[in-house]
Amino acid sequence: MSSADAVVREAQWLTAYDPADGLPALSAMLGGPFDVIQAYLPRTPAQRRAQLYVLRRQLREERTAHVRRMARHLFELRIIWPASSPSGSSEDPQQALDNAVELVLQRVGGLMLDKTHGGRFLSAAENPGEVTVDFADPEPSLRDRADLRCTITYWADDAEING
Repeated sequence: MSSADAVVREAQWLTAYDPADGLPALSAMLGGPFDVIQAYLPRTPAQRRAQLYVLRRQLREERTAHVRRMARHLFELRIIWPASSPSGSSEDPQQALDNAVELVLQRVGGLMLDKTHGGRFLSAAENPGEVTVDFADPEPSLRDRADLRCTITYWADDAEING
């Protein structure tokens, strides 16, 4: 485990699913809302697909003691959501995006009393204890028949290392 693989580890957490733990599936293959969940943004994103990309916006390495260091990652989950719907309604895709964001927030929140994202981090979305969702204005997307977009940001701490 190193800071270099943090984005991949978080993408693994978001695609993981265990029906016994009570957290929702996010992948469409498992009944979730997203057709694509992956680490890093591709050169050419898919068209008309519900997509979630894991990006790292910032990496901090903080000294916690004389020789102890901890990597802190600011993750951005970039969601691209199709604005079209079978009914032709503009409200339906916006509601579907809100529903998908709620599932992502449950997954990011993690298990009761375990915020390590399956042991992948020391903690996630705990320090600071907030997750921020920013929705792009839907009007241009609806007018241009483009995709709805939002971002979800939060911090994750890696285990301390000596060095």
